[in-house]
Amino acid sequence: DGRWDDVAKVRKLMAERDVKKEAGRSWIEVDDKVHEFVVRDRSHPQTEEIYSKLETLIEEMKQVGYVPDTRLILHDVEEE
Repeated sequence: DGRWDDVAKVRKLMAERDVKKEAGRSWIEVDDKVHEFVVRDRSHPQTEEIYSKLETLIEEMKQVGYVPDTRLILHDVEEE
């Protein structure tokens, strides 16, 4: 649990210094229009269609043998 200890220390320092973490963002351009996505933001007018397509793509990738490398990911379920 050494990594989680490091995470806790960093979060404590951030709180003490009133440092705020910015949400993750991604952008995609479709038909000359840029779409921006922010973590946990479901305000895009086509959210349901987008997430449905993502699920389809994830399933297709699994079917052809894709396995994500998650060894370096720290995921705090409590924060979700």
